[in-house]
Amino acid sequence: DVSESKLDLDIDWSNVLKHTHAVSKTNPFWNELSASNPFVHDIAASNRNENNEYLSILKEKPYLFSKVSSNRDSLASSGDELDIDCLLRKTSARRSGRSKSVSDFLDIIDNRRFSPHKTTPQKTIPSDVQWLQNDREAYKMAWLSHRQLTRSCLDLEAMSHSPGWAQTQATDIRVVCKLNHEGGSVQLPDSDINIHVPVGHVLPGEFQEVGLKAVLNPPSSFNNELSSTVSPLIEVTLSNLNTREAIFLEVKVAAKVKNDPLSQVMSDIVCFFSLSKEGPFKKLENCYTYQDTIQVKLMDLSHVMYAVIAVQANKIQPPATNIWDYVHRTVSVGIYGPKYIHPSFTAVFTIFSHNYIPGKLTICDIKKRGKSMPPVVFQLWGKHTFLLEKPQDLNISLLSCDPDFEVKMEDQSKNIKEEELKTGEMICQQFLFSMLGCREMHFFVFLVQIKVLKTRQVMQFHVTTPDPAPKLSGIINRPKRLQNRKEIKSAPLLLIPTVKYPKFQDKTLSVNTYGVALKTVLRQNKIDYLLEYFKGDTIALLGEDKVKAIGQTKIKEWYVGVLRRKIGLVHCKNVKVISKEQAMDTADSELTTRNLVEQMALPFKKLTYIYSVVLSTVSESVYDWRALAEVLGYSHMSLDDFNEAHADKESERVAHVVKRMKEDCHANKKKRLFLYELIVALLKIDCQGLVARLTQDTVILTSAVKLGKYWRELAEKLTRLTKQQIEAYEVPHQGKNGVVALETMWKPAYDFLYTWGAHYGDGYRDVLQDLQSALDKMKNPVTKHWRELTGTLILVNCMEVLRGSAFSTMEEEE
Repeated sequence: DVSESKLDLDIDWSNVLKHTHAVSKTNPFWNELSASNPFVHDIAASNRNENNEYLSILKEKPYLFSKVSSNRDSLASSGDELDIDCLLRKTSARRSGRSKSVSDFLDIIDNRRFSPHKTTPQKTIPSDVQWLQNDREAYKMAWLSHRQLTRSCLDLEAMSHSPGWAQTQATDIRVVCKLNHEGGSVQLPDSDINIHVPVGHVLPGEFQEVGLKAVLNPPSSFNNELSSTVSPLIEVTLSNLNTREAIFLEVKVAAKVKNDPLSQVMSDIVCFFSLSKEGPFKKLENCYTYQDTIQVKLMDLSHVMYAVIAVQANKIQPPATNIWDYVHRTVSVGIYGPKYIHPSFTAVFTIFSHNYIPGKLTICDIKKRGKSMPPVVFQLWGKHTFLLEKPQDLNISLLSCDPDFEVKMEDQSKNIKEEELKTGEMICQQFLFSMLGCREMHFFVFLVQIKVLKTRQVMQFHVTTPDPAPKLSGIINRPKRLQNRKEIKSAPLLLIPTVKYPKFQDKTLSVNTYGVALKTVLRQNKIDYLLEYFKGDTIALLGEDKVKAIGQTKIKEWYVGVLRRKIGLVHCKNVKVISKEQAMDTADSELTTRNLVEQMALPFKKLTYIYSVVLSTVSESVYDWRALAEVLGYSHMSLDDFNEAHADKESERVAHVVKRMKEDCHANKKKRLFLYELIVALLKIDCQGLVARLTQDTVILTSAVKLGKYWRELAEKLTRLTKQQIEAYEVPHQGKNGVVALETMWKPAYDFLYTWGAHYGDGYRDVLQDLQSALDKMKNPVTKHWRELTGTLILVNCMEVLRGSAFSTMEEEE
């Protein structure tokens, strides 16, 4: 029936889900699910730990890289479907709306909050299911493989008190790419593992499907005194063995042979190959190694092959004691947790012996109230890499930076033994967090400390948790307009709120506070962003917040002021603050909102940025392409100006507008500056949160570039980093000679500043002010000549007065 298959917005979900309180403790599915699933009773009795391998095949056009497997079509589903977007369009009668899991509802809410318009899912290769129709057992096994690690069994009303056990999803990270005779490359998502297929590998007209998968625990036989694995176990699959050319495996590994002659002679980075996961493995000779990257020619091709990279020594010559003494070895750390935080949740500290840190990790030994829980999939919250010269005992501590949360006393500090590190296996340590009192849930920042017990070396980094779980009441409690519907044939299409951007008004600023100049200040050498004035001038003060910044020689406190249509800083001690009523002549201190916006954005004319990052950030955060196009001067644009690739998603339309403006600015470089015009436009549609984010990102990048090798001095002032910690930031960027080149010194500086800035969460104003203060206190402050950071402090301090003057309140509009 066509009418039954249509999406119905008025479904009474409170009625549909009324049985969720009566969930059986032994049955992992809702009691009512059997109406839509003929195998529930068989599944309840089956082994819940079945290893049904989940294969996510991402079929792409020939010649192209495959997409990351975090795509919704592959791994983002925790229900029966591979495509979570199916929840937003009609489904078949076989799949009941009641069979969607808690994760499905939370993902819908995420789409509702961050994607203001319905998106069209990417096309995938249709599944061949004809053979399943008459084979009950085959259909059952296919259905089970899609339900791996999925349990839709929780009470939705109790979700806000759950530590996150409902957030399970398939996590077998694998990528498959279809290539033709012209070859191409396949990369495992979030890794430095690549397969390169040369031209002519297969005959013209034929195709090769190349699959990549990483097994996190490499074979234990390669971890001993003479050998140590530095990559995961890599599984390579091929669909076509009618080949004419070999393929190449390229891996960036977690070690580099030391430069001294003895290490160069005694050790080497090698690749071991096998046609079976369990072995036996043989050493391959067709290898080329450059620093920490190895390229291997695979000639003996099979449908399934396995490879692992290791550092190996022929023998150990004293004073060396094991293979670690011949190499610079890096260790990778990942912090994992649930998709949403709860009043009580577990964070997992994980050490890897290789560079591959997956975005999702299956944790099999989670305990709740002393009982073991089924396997659960956790998300990557943060990661860090550091240099470890040899295996030794480590002490791990997690400390909350927020007084509203604490780590359970017995979990605050844990040890990892030297012998565990030698095995090369993944090591997990669990830390239980809990909220104090009955405060409102919110994300927070915690500190991870890694101490080497023998040398007292300390590595530390900050991790920001995700947001708490969104409330489900908006989905469950719907108006009761459909009382007696026996079965839900399709999931509800949720109404996504349309974002209405306010209209920018060009009018005179409304100022409540003024300052009378107590002395004349005129500078022979003009300084950007610092005002000049005569004694008796009336200066409009844009708020009473003070900015700390260096003047000509000393650090002072300043107000942000307006005088003679120019905004800038005025020394607090040089003005007497008065009220609006006390000010007599304010003509010289008037400014329009349009002039204010244009001057607020001035620092962006000289700030460094990464175009791709700016483009993705803006396209994800602006929800109305027409509003952005209008303030950028493209009000004439219509949907006809978009091609098919940009017409479906709002984010793609926004990106198209930004790209159009970038091209126009590039064509007229002398008069137009891309980032400056973009910031002005975003301020005119009141996207102050987005502007703040772009400001912090560009300031951190520009500061790193300006500092160069002097970032070490800044790091000591900001966080008192030790010499070893500074070296840990620089190791990944060292050149062939073992040092970081001056032209690439900005990279460790950026890594440090980005990690430091993450500690502040959304406190962008504090990030900018603390960075300004630290830079001002250096021996040779770059801020004496580079004043754009000071300009961004003026920007963030003017946001409130801009919003109050340039945009109407709801009452004024009515």
